[in-house]
Amino acid sequence: MSLRLLLPPRGSLLLLSPLRRRHTSRPLHFRTTAAGVPHRASSFFSIPIRAFTGVSGMAAGTHQRSVEVRESVELTEEEERIFARLLDVVRHFGLGTQLRVAGGWVRDKLLGKDSADIDIALDNMTGQNFCERVNEYSKFMGEEQKGIGVIQCNPDQSKHLETARMLIYDIWIDFVNLRSEKYAENSRIPTVEIGTAKEDALRRDLTINSLFFNINTKLVEDLTGRGLEDLKKGLIDTPLPAKSTFLDDPLRVLRAIRFAARFSFTLAVDLKEAASDEKVKSELGSKISRERIGHEVDLMMSDKHPVNAMRYIRDLGLFYVVFAFPEKLEPPVFDKHDWYVSILICYCVCLDYMQYAGT
Repeated sequence: MSLRLLLPPRGSLLLLSPLRRRHTSRPLHFRTTAAGVPHRASSFFSIPIRAFTGVSGMAAGTHQRSVEVRESVELTEEEERIFARLLDVVRHFGLGTQLRVAGGWVRDKLLGKDSADIDIALDNMTGQNFCERVNEYSKFMGEEQKGIGVIQCNPDQSKHLETARMLIYDIWIDFVNLRSEKYAENSRIPTVEIGTAKEDALRRDLTINSLFFNINTKLVEDLTGRGLEDLKKGLIDTPLPAKSTFLDDPLRVLRAIRFAARFSFTLAVDLKEAASDEKVKSELGSKISRERIGHEVDLMMSDKHPVNAMRYIRDLGLFYVVFAFPEKLEPPVFDKHDWYVSILICYCVCLDYMQYAGT
């Protein structure tokens, strides 16, 4: 059974009946550091959150375990049909393209789980160009052509890849080119070019998400040399040094936490140290929009083991970055005696802010 918090519309009052306050304390005020990360002043936050979780620290999920991983990927009939059509396009136009399914789909298939999230990486063209060829082939076959959606890259928000999306046999498929990144001196924004499969695998967020399924050869490719091993160990780690990986896209910190909680996997020691780094936390608070942070929190809360995800956020020192109180909103009055209610109020206000920020 999962618990969902239903937030009121923006600007409305949050009613917590029949719970009532026995006493009224002074409002909780926040001060902000130079990095823009709020710090607590007093009140219920001085009470350890573990008081109501029943488990101290990162006790849950700290021991590595053996995970059952399949030796190969088993395709559904629908997937077989989709992949066959894509190979027909490659052969018809003589493209010579290697088609690789990337990321979470491969991971989930090896864990024996179904996944409809199919992202295909291309080695010699952009996603939009390939989608146009798919439509040309459909026209040649006398079939209906599909619309192509293009999601532009946005380096300021750590979105470095242009993604093309189209519907193939009633399944939405994302197409991107394999990428490599080169950083100029004193620049945080990379020059993105079409790269090799290994270069692309190494720049992925986590080793368990760096696996490819090569549609041409029907083989799983572990080009980091660690993806399958970490999946079998139940270990959450990054292909490259964790700190540089997180500074490239600080939201990856929350993704690591989300996957660790979902699968009850263990966070690697170096990864935990990087996630707790002050520069990484500052970048997460200043570089990543509240909407993107809120989306990750929503995924954590609707996924398996949300309490473990919140424990990681607390123990890694990320609570006041993730749940930063809105600067322009006056904090509600908290009750030091009914601190269960106070925590719920603060949590709802912060989630409400992340959900509606920018609207």
